[in-house]
Amino acid sequence: MSIDKAWINNSNKFSDEYVAGAFAFVERAQQFVDTRGLVKCPCNKCLNIELQTIGVLESHLFENGFLRSYTNWYWHGEEEIIPTNRVVHQCHEDEMMDVLNDIAQPNNCEDDENEVDDEIPPASECRGTSQYYNDLFAEMESPLFPGCEKYTFLNFVAKLMHFKVLGKIPNKIFDGILELLEDAFLSPNKIPKSHYAAKRLMRKLGLGYESIHVCKHDCALFWKENAGKHKCPICGEDRWVDKNTKGKKVPQKVMRYFPLTPRLMRKYASRHISQHMRWHHEGRVKEDGIMRHPADGKAWKDFDRSNPAFAMEPRNVRLGLAADGFNPFGNMSLSYSMWPVVLTTYNLPPWLCMKETNFMLTLLIPGPHSPGKDFDVFLRPLVDELKELWVNGVQTRDVVDGSFFKLRAALLWTINDFPARSSLSGWSGQGYTACPTCNVSTPSVRLQNKVAFYATVDKKETHKRASWLA
Repeated sequence: MSIDKAWINNSNKFSDEYVAGAFAFVERAQQFVDTRGLVKCPCNKCLNIELQTIGVLESHLFENGFLRSYTNWYWHGEEEIIPTNRVVHQCHEDEMMDVLNDIAQPNNCEDDENEVDDEIPPASECRGTSQYYNDLFAEMESPLFPGCEKYTFLNFVAKLMHFKVLGKIPNKIFDGILELLEDAFLSPNKIPKSHYAAKRLMRKLGLGYESIHVCKHDCALFWKENAGKHKCPICGEDRWVDKNTKGKKVPQKVMRYFPLTPRLMRKYASRHISQHMRWHHEGRVKEDGIMRHPADGKAWKDFDRSNPAFAMEPRNVRLGLAADGFNPFGNMSLSYSMWPVVLTTYNLPPWLCMKETNFMLTLLIPGPHSPGKDFDVFLRPLVDELKELWVNGVQTRDVVDGSFFKLRAALLWTINDFPARSSLSGWSGQGYTACPTCNVSTPSVRLQNKVAFYATVDKKETHKRASWLA
């Protein structure tokens, strides 16, 4: 059944054209309900994520409007149209094809900012990465073992690693499972020998991290200008546990850093996430006085007024940073404090930006003690990258329309408790000036061996209250 889709762009939801088109779509959607009678709703609020009954879907089309970017109705029976500029390889049909097509987009191609070219360059022209992606596709196309048609090598390993994370399986147990699977499956097979081998494969998909050595006393990072040094430039402490070891030396402390820029670029390389990254600008109900999203708040609006050039591009990313310490061993008698630093993306709609799957772990600061006043030392890689994203940005391709734009990012605020706030801001959360609002003007006084805080009342206000009581 062919339907004229011109009605989608009609802003009047009660015009004859829109009403006829909406009812025709509802009739079509009835053919694709699941066993519960639900179907994906393409309104401007559900965005083909929420499942609704046919009656609710119909009401949503007239209340919220139809998602205008949804012109290829692949969720409602139409065959998905693959753009001609998209990298496509003939292979088994599985979930990894979408992943590889997304990351193989020419995000890093050299692009002349003064020349607009409608033709998207192929991946083979992108800074010599063609062999890298060809190897990835070759690994995806290869079967898990001779004659296996259901799972390819990359698909199988990705799902195994996903189950490991969901079940919190220890590395040693996971190694044993891999050995068992290797013996049980037909030989020869491509099951990785260990968790380390599987993890190396996942790094090719951009799921790796950078290990940065840290001074034993948290004075400095052995990074950038200090990368080649063997002693701390501040306190002189040795970088290694045993400097006389002939083999591979073991560092005193290691911090894990997960680069931010590639992950932000990858959000616009996914045709699904890229649409959600505009929600705060295109899908949000505005100016009705209801607070549904941080974009409705005063802080967001004040930031837009102060930075109009940044606000002009809705695809620029707004971030929030959260940090806190925890004991990873779950044993309170064992003193240990591991500090993760997590970023959340506020461009996404509220039902996505607060989901655990959309949190971005950027730093994993090791213990055994809290970083305290040295927190800024550990934050340096992230701060440097945020500065680069704010000042210069990075050339990024939006897979939805194939255009290139300068992606910038801004950190709007931090989320933390009072002890963590002291470490992040450098302003003590205790003592005579503990109030984050009053700062140096905090009304405090010493009472014996404790600090007490008292409320100050204006003399005029005191006189008014006295007159009211009288």
